[in-house]
Amino acid sequence: MRAEQPHYETFEAAELYCPRCKQARPVRKHLLLILPTGNKYDYRCAVCATSVGSKLDSDTRDFSLLLPGT
Repeated sequence: MRAEQPHYETFEAAELYCPRCKQARPVRKHLLLILPTGNKYDYRCAVCATSVGSKLDSDTRDFSLLLPGT
C-alpha cells in the first residue's frame, strides 16, 4: 500500500479570533525572529494590531543567509 502524500505544504491563517475586537478578523503575518531551527512569525489583527497568534516554520534558508558557512 502506498503512503499518501499531503496535498498541502503549510497553512497560512487568513482570519483569526481577536480578543480585543471580539470577533474573527483578517490577520497580517509579521516576521519576529530568524532562528537556526526556522523563522518565528506573529499574526496580528488587521483592524487593531493585537497579537492573535504565532507560527514557527522549519525553513532555515534565512538563517544561512545571515551567517554564511553555517
